[in-house]
Amino acid sequence: METDVTTELYPRERLGRVREATAKAGLGAVLLTPGPDLRYVTGYDAKQLERLTCLVVPADGEAFLVVPRLELPAAQESPAGSLGVELVPWDETDDPYALVARRLPGGPASVGVADRMWAVMALRFRAAMPGAEQVAAGGVLRELRMRKSAAEVAALREAGAAIDRVHRRVPEFLRAGRTEREVGRDIADAIIAEGHEVVDFVIVGSGPNGANPHAELSDRVIGEGEPVVVDIGGTMPSGYCSDSTRNYCVGEPPAEYAAYFAVLEEAQRLSREAVRPGVTPEAVDAAARDVIAAAGHGEHFFHRTGHGIGLESHEDPYIVAGNREPLEPGMAFSIEPGIYPGPHGARIEDIVVCTEDGHEPMNVTERGLVVVG
Repeated sequence: METDVTTELYPRERLGRVREATAKAGLGAVLLTPGPDLRYVTGYDAKQLERLTCLVVPADGEAFLVVPRLELPAAQESPAGSLGVELVPWDETDDPYALVARRLPGGPASVGVADRMWAVMALRFRAAMPGAEQVAAGGVLRELRMRKSAAEVAALREAGAAIDRVHRRVPEFLRAGRTEREVGRDIADAIIAEGHEVVDFVIVGSGPNGANPHAELSDRVIGEGEPVVVDIGGTMPSGYCSDSTRNYCVGEPPAEYAAYFAVLEEAQRLSREAVRPGVTPEAVDAAARDVIAAAGHGEHFFHRTGHGIGLESHEDPYIVAGNREPLEPGMAFSIEPGIYPGPHGARIEDIVVCTEDGHEPMNVTERGLVVVG
């Protein structure tokens, strides 16, 4: 049965908004296969299969969801089953691409295909509708997905609290003599134990591995006095994601590390405080970058300051130079400057949501260095 929370996260009127956005974009329809766009519109977390599942939203007409017959019960039991959208099952000997084409009378001049649609499916649609230009549907849904509703913010708040609980447990797992992989396995277990449905990533970057922002877990043994970057995130049962980075040291940190970590704390604080409606992502990025550059570490900060988050851990808006689209209430994104000199590195990351008069942090654990042992 559809719960109130599910109804709020995936409201019935969202289909109408997508239809309006499709018409505004000048497209005949959007075609959404399994992925975040389909889940955003219907709440259906459909399996990625070689068999076609596709929500068709015409600019003029009623939406329908094409599903393999063996997946029909799953679609009916998902929030999509309560939206009133027509479910159109197809059998093994049917051609579902031709089915979609037949139900779009007159043949649309253009269609939006899901950003995450498999290439083979896009090509099958092209063959079934040779007169339809294909464009990325992400541009149609971007404006809707980028501005989170109150229910979505609540889901992100829940995700942030869950990953905060994991960070509070990290000192239990970190000690000299353990490998990054061993620590990472414990953290992954904690991510699930604290309420996530899926572990999306676990970074345990010790010593020089901390200077690699996307370090993979390794068999490197963590040494005494070594800084460790822990960047972790997962997906909640709601579908919404967490992502937070904190910094630890097994014993007292090196003096040079402590010096640049203080710079990083200031940069991250100023970047967070810059978030409010009307400010550009470029300015939020500069608030952190200018402090780091002034301290002589400009070359050691070589990635954007943040990325949007929601049903994906990386989505619009991106907090980066060149992005001058003003922030608006409901936009959710990370603030995560880093400094990576080489022998070690550090990054502080919070998810924040732009509010009517500033921002709300989704992560509230101590941002300073946590000394373990």
